[in-house]
Amino acid sequence: MSDTPVQKTYEEINARIKTGEAVIVTAEEMVEIVKTKGAEGAAREVDVVTTGTFSPMCSSGAFLNFGQMTPTIKASKVWINKVSAYAGLAAVDCYIGATEPVEDDPLNKLYPGEFLYGGGHVIEDLLAGKKVFLEAKAYGTDCYLGRKMKKEFTLDELPAAVLCNPRNGYQNYNCAVNLSDKVVHTYMGTLKPNCRNANYCSAGELSPLFNDPHYKTIGIGTRIFLGGGVGYVTSPGTQHNPNAPRRENGTPVRPSGTIMVQGDMKKMSSRFIRGISILGYGNTMAVGLGIPIPILNAEMAAFTGVSDDELFTQVIDYGYDYSNGINRTYGEVSYAQLKTGTIEVNGKKVTTAPLSSLPMAREIAETLKGWISDGRFLLNKPAELLPDADE
Repeated sequence: MSDTPVQKTYEEINARIKTGEAVIVTAEEMVEIVKTKGAEGAAREVDVVTTGTFSPMCSSGAFLNFGQMTPTIKASKVWINKVSAYAGLAAVDCYIGATEPVEDDPLNKLYPGEFLYGGGHVIEDLLAGKKVFLEAKAYGTDCYLGRKMKKEFTLDELPAAVLCNPRNGYQNYNCAVNLSDKVVHTYMGTLKPNCRNANYCSAGELSPLFNDPHYKTIGIGTRIFLGGGVGYVTSPGTQHNPNAPRRENGTPVRPSGTIMVQGDMKKMSSRFIRGISILGYGNTMAVGLGIPIPILNAEMAAFTGVSDDELFTQVIDYGYDYSNGINRTYGEVSYAQLKTGTIEVNGKKVTTAPLSSLPMAREIAETLKGWISDGRFLLNKPAELLPDADE
């Protein structure tokens, strides 16, 4: 065996994928390979590591072109299944956000702040092949005479539908507890008083950005698994923060990097995009996302070989601190500890629960592994990498 350090290119890895010679493993499998063979040995053996996550991702939505009518119309107000969509895009384009609630929700009338249905559900319904009802209003112009439109349509009947999510794939997130004496309802779920439960939201060692902590391979143009189809990273996500505190292995202990992603909705599946209603918070959408990590060298092998025991997050109080902008932590816990179902906070044993689905994350990583192994999915070299710390 050569003593020369491993150094591969995207072109070499793609050539191996095309001939069926590439070795593809999931991030969970890579942990054991690196433990057994070391980073250099793992880099010689493995070409691509696949990752996956399936979690609520509030900063999500879709651009829809719903087609013209006679006379033509330039919609200024749009509702789909009574969910308001932004129509300031001219003519018959709109953007529907995942967290937009339905108007006149019967649950909201009984319990203000509660919603059964929203933009994420509209997107799921479209992906499931269901008909949705659109109503549009316009002020009318000489070139767009129409003032009203009402129509039903399915996803297949739309001229274009693009899932476009401004902030997905958070690189780590808080472990949420409630140290107050009252129940609080948050986007991290219901938190019982006096620290009686702890919720977290990450797939840990399977999570995409945990496997490339310094964004050596992820950037604009990276081809990804998105919602059951193929998507792309289009820019750093909103709130991208590579300067968060990090451990020696490069992984952050607080919310850090994010990605903006998009893809053709007509090639996606309602299995990997789900509308969600969170008690006391409102609507959101669960997004299935997976990124292939090319093992260009031993450094990338080491990054993808990091286990749940080596990935940590911080315990944050959502009962008072978070809503008041207080940046205080109540300790660090590993994802291995979180996944046992119990952690210790302030000397007290606390039950944990994930908002993200580990079985779905595994399914996504395995599905992406299959696509690449079959030669149906090649890796894209980014046109520009995501900004790293202090860039």
